[in-house]
Amino acid sequence: MKLTSKPLAIIIVVLMFGGIFFSSLMGWWETESTKEAAVYTEGEFAGKANPADIRGSYTFGDVEKNFGVPAALLVQAFGVQTDAPAAFAVKSLEEMYAESPQEVGTASVRFFVAFYLSLPIDLSTDVYLPETAAAILRGQNLSAENAAYLETHVVPAPEAGAAQPVETAQPDASAAESAPEATLAPVPAEQTPASEITPETTAEHTPLVEAGTIKGKTTFAELMEWGLTSETIEQVLGMPMPAAPGMTVKDFCTQNGLDFETIRPALQAELDQLK
Repeated sequence: MKLTSKPLAIIIVVLMFGGIFFSSLMGWWETESTKEAAVYTEGEFAGKANPADIRGSYTFGDVEKNFGVPAALLVQAFGVQTDAPAAFAVKSLEEMYAESPQEVGTASVRFFVAFYLSLPIDLSTDVYLPETAAAILRGQNLSAENAAYLETHVVPAPEAGAAQPVETAQPDASAAESAPEATLAPVPAEQTPASEITPETTAEHTPLVEAGTIKGKTTFAELMEWGLTSETIEQVLGMPMPAAPGMTVKDFCTQNGLDFETIRPALQAELDQLK
């Protein structure tokens, strides 16, 4: 039997849309990505959702669906002021705690959930929680190891009425005037630009200024001002640095599919060796 173009086109359309309809009927067809956390693959918690897989793109509602920790409890723990707890994005915490002495962000939510549910999580990196979250966790049955870690990894919670994160944060002029002297030393005209700093120009890796704490707003230029060489940075990244050293490490990680929460402590460890 020879098919003409018209019947053939009809058959293709029927197969295409029929397949979509059948997939939808069976629950196989999804038009939106679902945020489902990876699970532990071994040990007594095998099969349970792993808090280490919580991502910045999650909302508190996604965390609640995956782990059962109420979104209302999460906003209380992290001092968030919102009428829609489930819609609050985890990644917004970093902007909210931008002035904190230590970074509070996605990793903080991972640790809070793990501690709250008594689930295992790697304690080899320094992750900080606000005092409001620590107060809630102290009421849980924490292991001795987790309790000791918690007490040395707490930062003040944001003050009541503090500005919440917005789409585009505007610089606060009054805060800039009252801020302490900038950490970065000015570069004289004759000094080698930051982008050209090499192991030779850093004088045996001696930092130009005291190394600081890497946060979401830390740029590659700052890392190099603090004494890291481009070779060291690229070794941690596993790829070349951006051409513009003014780019933040976090933005670079996002654009290149790297996990900032993995890169940040690795770079911080390199910085700490310079102190």
